Amino acid sequence: MIAAGCDRPATSDKAIVFACDGNYAPFALFAAAQIDRLAPGRDFDICLCSMEPSVPVPSLAGTGVRHCRIDTGGVFRAMKLDARRTEASYLRLALPAAFAGVYRRLLYLDADVFIQGGDFSRLLDLDLGGAAVAAVRDNSQWRTPGRRPDSFRRLGLPASVPYFNSGVLLIDTAAFGAARVLERCLAFAAEHPPERIGLDQDLVNAVLRGDWAELSPVWNWQYTWASRLTEAMEGAHVVHFIGPKKPWRHDGGELPPRFRAAYRAFFATHFPDAPIGPDGTPPHLNLTFQRRMLVKHLLASGKMAAYLGRFESDMTVLDNRRGGG
Repeated sequence: MIAAGCDRPATSDKAIVFACDGNYAPFALFAAAQIDRLAPGRDFDICLCSMEPSVPVPSLAGTGVRHCRIDTGGVFRAMKLDARRTEASYLRLALPAAFAGVYRRLLYLDADVFIQGGDFSRLLDLDLGGAAVAAVRDNSQWRTPGRRPDSFRRLGLPASVPYFNSGVLLIDTAAFGAARVLERCLAFAAEHPPERIGLDQDLVNAVLRGDWAELSPVWNWQYTWASRLTEAMEGAHVVHFIGPKKPWRHDGGELPPRFRAAYRAFFATHFPDAPIGPDGTPPHLNLTFQRRMLVKHLLASGKMAAYLGRFESDMTVLDNRRGGG
């Protein structure tokens, strides 16, 4: 049986949740602290979830983060796990069951996000039209909606099915349970070789197959060389550092220094034994990257404008199940 044991009681029926192992916990706490500053009088909880007991950081006690140990009952042990597909990577799928009866809505966030704004309380209350999950389309389909993900090609799924990035998931816990999303994911993983499915994001997309509501990209701005200039103009609420280049370790002059400076200040205060190093190559010296980035943005500007134009506001929800995708 899946269950959650937390260090303090819930204070709301909705929550922002992070699920990670100890290596990523400090970065999740960085994002949690950003949310705490953004919404000091919030009407939602913030939970840091892991499969092992986590140790609260005394200097962050004022953020009110709930530290929750999730007992999965071993449901993921039968899956084909490896260095990239660990039980922790699938933990987000167990959270609706772990918090059933406690939270009616969950907003799951990956640990590698940078919070810049947004009304998270309103987001948590959005009408999802009966969908169990709302998410942002994967950036591979922002400019090319019909692009077929590699995992869909391997599994024989059509290109017309929209594909989301699982780093930000707005979950209706009752609908998630009623749709048996976790059970279907476990069954699908047992029936297909892992090399055909891919990672956890591929698995849940293969199971839902377009049965999800679509959110504005400002809630999961997947920060790549092809999207960062548009972000500077749009002002995303949640910047998501997908891929291997993270602000706390990349020093190749491809990320704005402001991100690294924020992590460095946070770690100096709360994790002084694991400091973030100084800035590396200044972006203005990386001319080859700059030119490549500018050309990409110029060529894709029309398609990007068409994609962003589908969302009237940051609270727009599109129903892919009715042709909204």
